[in-house]
Amino acid sequence: MTSPARCRSLSCALLFAALALATLLCAGRASAQDISGALDQFTQGNYGATEAALGELAVSGSPAAAGIVQALADGKLVFSNALPRKVFIETDKGLLDPLTMQPVPDPGPVKPVRVNNRIRRAIEAASGTLSLTSPDAATRLSAAGAVLRTRDEAALPALEKALAKETDRHVKSAMTLARSAIVIGMDGVPPEERIKAIEVVGAEGNQDALAVLRGLPDNALPEVKEAAAKEIAGIQHSLAMWDVVQNVWYGLSLGSVLLLAAIGLAITFGVMGVINMAHGEMVMLGAYTTFVVQQAIRTYDPALFDASLIIAIPLAFLFTGLIGVIIERTVIRFLYGRPLETLLATWGISLILQQAIRTIFGPTNREVGAPSWMSGSFDIGQLSITYGRLWIIIFAMLVFAALLAVLRLTRIGLEMRAVTQNRRMAASMGIRTNWVDAMTFGLGSGIAGMAGVALSQIDNVSPNLGQGYIIDSFLVVVFGGVGNLWGTLVGAMSLGVANKLLEPYAGAVLGKIALLVIIILFIQKRPRGLFALKGRSIEA
Repeated sequence: MTSPARCRSLSCALLFAALALATLLCAGRASAQDISGALDQFTQGNYGATEAALGELAVSGSPAAAGIVQALADGKLVFSNALPRKVFIETDKGLLDPLTMQPVPDPGPVKPVRVNNRIRRAIEAASGTLSLTSPDAATRLSAAGAVLRTRDEAALPALEKALAKETDRHVKSAMTLARSAIVIGMDGVPPEERIKAIEVVGAEGNQDALAVLRGLPDNALPEVKEAAAKEIAGIQHSLAMWDVVQNVWYGLSLGSVLLLAAIGLAITFGVMGVINMAHGEMVMLGAYTTFVVQQAIRTYDPALFDASLIIAIPLAFLFTGLIGVIIERTVIRFLYGRPLETLLATWGISLILQQAIRTIFGPTNREVGAPSWMSGSFDIGQLSITYGRLWIIIFAMLVFAALLAVLRLTRIGLEMRAVTQNRRMAASMGIRTNWVDAMTFGLGSGIAGMAGVALSQIDNVSPNLGQGYIIDSFLVVVFGGVGNLWGTLVGAMSLGVANKLLEPYAGAVLGKIALLVIIILFIQKRPRGLFALKGRSIEA
């Protein structure tokens, strides 16, 4: 037999379990009742009620709220026509109850809950509010950004609650900014708190902060308006400085492109005295080499696509270098000492190469993809840096350093420098100047081909690609000093930065014209450029 004490213990345990189960059931019903009013508002069919329903869902704390908001965003939230109207989530498997996510009997015809731009903003605000307590820091950061964009006052209680529990420094900073943005636009906020919020937003120093501060209510106190005006002036000054830095970065990017396009021209013009109007077509051939390499990789081994540019660089160098040697041996060698005739001959060669590319590949632009490591960007303060431009600058500097090493540390480099300074003396010392000319022309053309690989990532690959860079390349070479690599580097970067700094004030066309006038006036004073080479024949 069971003892009385054990029976009493068992009875108490059963009673406790029954109370616990009743509590859970009541809590479930309470949760359903908490958002039942919001669900009813979705069935009214007007935007005001839908917006109010979203506001209630955002602060309800119901576990079903996020799914309902997402269903509305996806256009899958519907309600029945028959009375009493009920809300459902539409799926491929039929209609589901939004609270339990269980299938429901067919209610008959249903209508979607209508959405417009106003409701989309409310959906974004509700989603942000509901995601503020997500266990994932990235989700919370995104939610804080959503609240900042919408500045919905209804999100403030949930935001403050999440802010009190937040431990991640970056997320907490974003939440603090979002809270301050809401406080600035609220009515009935004490001036001291509003001024503090203005200072928090002003410290952000970007366009979003500027928009928030400009949204200050007209009925704000004078001291609040003064604080906002002070922060606005500070942000505008800061953004103006960052704009200058951004333009300098764009100028360095353009300068690196000009350096790649001009560096090969600098050595051929300096050593051989040939005005090579086909140099731009070497750049174009390098870009088409990249296109062919990528097409082959897409066809035979797509997994190698991220390495396509690395494969294309040496192939473009060898191919365009070989074309350059052929041009020098078949045409240029017969025209030394006649610069105008070399200009006409190389111009004719450029037309032949352009037409050949049009015949083989067609006249339209060709798509050259960017590998994953050249995609995307990152920010430093208010400065936006794209990985593509950054890698092109690095590549240009590596090519420059490699060419310097070739000229300084190899026999062919020594012979090239000797021919540059005094061709007759070099020939009398046993240097085969005709062989040096061929290798120089091939080297310059090969470097132009590598420039085409880089330019394929930022410009249209077409038969006219090289024409856009040939004039600027000559300007860089003449401005920096014919045959001087350091002068080419300084000239390319100077012209690139000057061009981008002039564009905001004079426009792209007038800025380039002004830069051309400045270079012409400079050459009048220094005909041999910034860094003139020294040698008996040169000085003569």
